[in-house]
Order: sequence, then structure tokens, then C-alpha cells
Amino acid sequence: MATLQEIRWAQRAEGRAAVLAIGTATPANVVYQVDYPDQYFRMTKSEHLTELKEKFKRICEKTMIRKRYTHLTEEMLLENPNMCAYMEPSLDERQDIVAVEVPKLGKEAAAKAIEEWGQPKFKITHLVFCTTSGVDMPGADYQITKLLGLCPSVNRFMLYQQGCFAGGTALRLAKDLAENNRGARVLVVCSEITALAFRGPSESHQESLVAQALFGDGAGAVIVGADPNPETERPLFELVSASQTILPDSEGAVYGRLGEAGFMVHLVKDVPALISKNIEKSLVEAFAPLGIDDWNTIFWIVHPGGSAILDQVEAKLALGKEKMAASRQVLSEYGNMSSPSVLFILDEMRRRSAEDGKATTGDGFHWGVLFGFGPGFTVETVVMHSMPIDY
Repeated sequence: MATLQEIRWAQRAEGRAAVLAIGTATPANVVYQVDYPDQYFRMTKSEHLTELKEKFKRICEKTMIRKRYTHLTEEMLLENPNMCAYMEPSLDERQDIVAVEVPKLGKEAAAKAIEEWGQPKFKITHLVFCTTSGVDMPGADYQITKLLGLCPSVNRFMLYQQGCFAGGTALRLAKDLAENNRGARVLVVCSEITALAFRGPSESHQESLVAQALFGDGAGAVIVGADPNPETERPLFELVSASQTILPDSEGAVYGRLGEAGFMVHLVKDVPALISKNIEKSLVEAFAPLGIDDWNTIFWIVHPGGSAILDQVEAKLALGKEKMAASRQVLSEYGNMSSPSVLFILDEMRRRSAEDGKATTGDGFHWGVLFGFGPGFTVETVVMHSMPIDY
């Protein structure tokens, strides 16, 4: 008869969890930032607010975003005029949209990850679904299980209202699941639709304009598993360690509230300074066991909360300009998509590494870090190990 210790070890994987495949998806509707101020003030019937419109133009220019994707169209907003006001009851209309579209967009990203993985869907043992876009029951985890045709016995985990750091949270959970359940294959899906937070301008609440200029819609998915089969699976990045912390003196820095008028996002101006002040402590704690303290010798996957965050982290740590290239590219082409952003950056990192002829998926470096930043103020830190690229 097996001992409890033997049973315990038999249930665990032998190796580290790894990202085995990545998929991303966006809605079809694209918004170009240079055109958006005119479009936004027209859609919300606010063209008479000329000074506010000029301010919004300056905000859009400073974001360093070229384009974003959004499920909302002008036709949809014409049918739901309360969504165009700054503060009118419209939660039901918004929830009707996100309850359907969040799992649907997540399914698109997940299907791409599963196709790249190349294994049958019945081998997926766990599902982690993450969104800040709406709350319903049964949730998006249940809906995507049906949409994808996953096994009814898949073990589901639903993460609601975590915000921009949640891509890191989902990877941390997937790592624990994969390493503590032998043979587990975890499908992680992060899907966001900004219909819940879209609103018209307000002269008395001008801080809302930043969110309207920054956020975009998107979904990212990864397959995570330990002890990959060398004949059928190809690991892209190993997940070495993962941790979460709340920064000191940061309460209220970023927060949101769901109400009758939808989801209200509040962003405080000193967030970039807050992050840059504290980021090295997280790095030291994460990389001390590896004896790494030169931050230019690792690759970087940083949530692009805004261009100022990337700029200040880069300056604080004296990073080379190329270190934030993948994050800046995703910010430019998609905006801040909240939780899926880091998964898009992972995809961009491995893609450009191969195109540039680098030796590893991490821009030629062996070790790297993934940072998620969000409400609280919360930081997720994931230490990653890249894998060789076979040409």
C-alpha cells in the first residue's frame, strides 16, 4: 500500500510549468487614434465641447497608441444612447453585450492557442478564465467551455474584477495547477470588452478622458503544462516563479466601481512614479536566487498601462531602449487591453525573436520577467526562462 507521501508525490509533476502555445484575438472594428477625437465627440453628441475636445486630442497624442480595436460601433451606440452619456443608467445594455462577446472573443484566442498546441481538446484538464468586463452566472468560464466543446469535467476557475495585473495572476495560478497536478494542461484565457466602461465626456470629470483614450478590446490565451512531451509539445517559456504584492502607500491609486452607469475607472496621475519607485525591490526579490542583478541581461514583458509607465521604468533601471520594444509595440497597435496585454507581449516577444534570428524565445536572453500592474496598487511578478529556437 502506498504511503501518503508517495501518493502526494505521484500527484505532482516532475518539472517546471511552461507556456506551450499562445493565441490572440481582437474584434474586427479598428479605431485609429489620430481620428478618434473627432469620432468620439461625434458619437457622444459632444462636439459643442470644443475645449474639451482639444484636450482629448492632446491626451490621444500622448498615449503613443497608433490604433486600438473595439467591439462597439457607431451603430451600436445609436441604438443605446444612454451609453454615450457620462452618467446615465445603462448597465443592462452593457451587460447584454459583454455577457455574449467576452466569452466569444476569448474562444477565438483559445482556438488559436489550441491549434498551435496541436493536441486534442480533451487533454485540457483545467480552465482559468479572467475578465474585468462584466459579471454573470454561469460565467464566461462556463460559456467558453461550451463554445470550445471542452470536456464537461474540465476544472474551471473564474477570475473577475482583477484589472490590468490579472494576466500575471492567471499565469501564477496556471503554474501552480500544472506543477501540482501531474499531466495537467491548463488553458488560460483573458478576454476584455470595454463596452462596460465606455462613456461620453464630462467637463466636471475630465480624468475620465484618459481611460477613453487608452483602453482597447482583446483576448489572449495560453496553454500551460509541466513535463511536456518532446514528441508532440514545444515549450516556449518556462514559468520559474511567481509572486504578487501590494505597493506601500498606494491605496486608491487605481480603482474601479460597477454601477448603474457601467464601470467607472479612476486613474491617478502618479501611478508611473509609484511603479518606478518600487519596481527594483520586486526585481531583487525575484532574481536574487538566480544571482542576477543586471536588468539589461534579461528580457522584459511589461504590462503597457501607458507610455509614461514604460518610460519611467526604463529610466529608473537604466534599461536599453530595446528592452521595452515588445511592450511598446503592443501598446501602439492595440492600446491597453488590461489582462490580455501581457499575453500579447509574450506572443510579440517570441515572434520577433524568431524573425530576428535570436537564439531563444526571449530575444536571445535566457532569463526574463513578466510584470502586471493594476488596481490596489498590485504588482504581479513572474520570472521566466526562455527556450531555444530551432531554425
